[in-house]
Amino acid sequence: MLQELRVENYAVIDNLVVEFGAGLNLLTGETGAGKSILIDALGLLLGQKASSDVVRHGTEKAVVAGVFGVEGAGIDEILEANGIDSNGEELIVRREISSGGKGRVWVNNQPATVAALRQLGPWLGTIHSQAESMFAFAFDAQARLRLLDEFAGIDITELGEAYARWRELGEHIAELETGEQDRLRRVDLWSFQKKEIEDARLTPGEDQELESEKRVLANAERIYGAAMAAYEQLYDGNGSAAAQIRSAIKNMEELGRFDERFRESAAALDSARITIEDMGGALRDYADHINASPERLAEIEDRLALIDRLKRKYGNSLDQVIAYGADVARRLGELEHKDEALAGLRKKLAAAAEDYLRLARRASARRFEAARALEHQAETELGELAMKAQFKIEVGGSDQEEDWTPNGLDRVKYLISTNAGEPPGPVEDIASGGELSRVMLALKVVVARGAAPRGEPRQGLTTMVFDEIDTGIGGRAAEAVGRKLKALGKTCQVLCITHLPQVASFADEHFLIEKKESGGRARTQVQRLEMTERRHEVARMLSGAVVTEVALKNATQMLKANG
Repeated sequence: MLQELRVENYAVIDNLVVEFGAGLNLLTGETGAGKSILIDALGLLLGQKASSDVVRHGTEKAVVAGVFGVEGAGIDEILEANGIDSNGEELIVRREISSGGKGRVWVNNQPATVAALRQLGPWLGTIHSQAESMFAFAFDAQARLRLLDEFAGIDITELGEAYARWRELGEHIAELETGEQDRLRRVDLWSFQKKEIEDARLTPGEDQELESEKRVLANAERIYGAAMAAYEQLYDGNGSAAAQIRSAIKNMEELGRFDERFRESAAALDSARITIEDMGGALRDYADHINASPERLAEIEDRLALIDRLKRKYGNSLDQVIAYGADVARRLGELEHKDEALAGLRKKLAAAAEDYLRLARRASARRFEAARALEHQAETELGELAMKAQFKIEVGGSDQEEDWTPNGLDRVKYLISTNAGEPPGPVEDIASGGELSRVMLALKVVVARGAAPRGEPRQGLTTMVFDEIDTGIGGRAAEAVGRKLKALGKTCQVLCITHLPQVASFADEHFLIEKKESGGRARTQVQRLEMTERRHEVARMLSGAVVTEVALKNATQMLKANG
């Protein structure tokens, strides 16, 4: 959910902050006030292409920032894949466009890329506007299939995993079946690598142990001197700590003959003496075992150099080098017993293909059934949105391997006929801008209702934006649009630009967009309207520039009926 949008120096906007609420957020205002500009700014946070033309004249850069409430593992996976830390249930996105054309992106106050925004975009929101590029994006092949799967309640995770297993096995078999010359080259390379790693006789953790021993040997003289000096100070030297304590114990024992309090003190001192003498003995033994051997040091350095060379070739750590050697040995074993290995892999491939087809056909059957229900319900919704249209969903595909994908076997097309007697065609080609927005609204309302066979109601997690979805309609159809937007707002956040008072009267949050002149320059402002202000704005939308008493009375009735 979009909680806050900040825009600075963007087109006619100098500086504004808008805090959106849950449910249906309506944006109204005179034509040219900057409503669509605000939506375009939001589009930048979802990964849309930027242009330096949007930078307000006389400024160096435009800045757009948004705070989104988020949930779901998908967001965290995208953040992790892009090296961005999660910020819990809040995502902060900021984008700058300089007048020179350069841009910068931050996500959770960390540098990011536009590509990362495009990955995050579908999880944050979708914009349905009059722009053809947005229509193409909203109705691409993957979007069509996802919408149908959402309606049918299909989770393709298991199907995708089955496809990955089948694909991996096929690639492994192809690798084994490559030409003889290539096979021999790989045998030579892997044999050399296997021998090089095996000859090194590596053991886990060996490099760390050698580094520790190297430090001791390289500083043997200093270590020996320090150990012996400490030994003499504690135990063996003139005036050593042990000798001083022994002398003190004798004096304490003498005192103890006259005062019993000093007997316990003498015993404590004797315990300290024993500890110090033990430490001194340990230091002497440690010094005796220090081997200042140049030969051993050279041997360790040669061994570490060998290990470092193997790390540069086969892995970043000793464990990775050992694992690579084991993998190479396995591959060589497969090549040396190619026929046997191929037979086993083909058996696994056949089983993987059968498993994939089982899951894919099951998904296809559910999609076909759901398509019939979705097209019927969407057609009903379109009728209520003043579109007498025939709506069809084609689900097609084949069992041929070239048609297999992680999403299954199916290709989905949405077809529509808006004129009686005309055959249905692709919705993105047939429907006009306003019609296409209403098609998307109808589909989203049906999916949000979760009315597919065996389907369960699902809660929307993103923000849906509709730019002038009510173009070309009025009267009862406009009221139907408002009701459907209101219903959609119960499952996800909805932002909608409208010029119709019937739609505006359904708002949970109502924002007035105005363009005012200050200091000789036009500036767009956004005001959240309270009930009295909403009444006046709806009345303006009803009557025009002059707000009449009749319009105010009608606005009051509409707000009361639709609030």
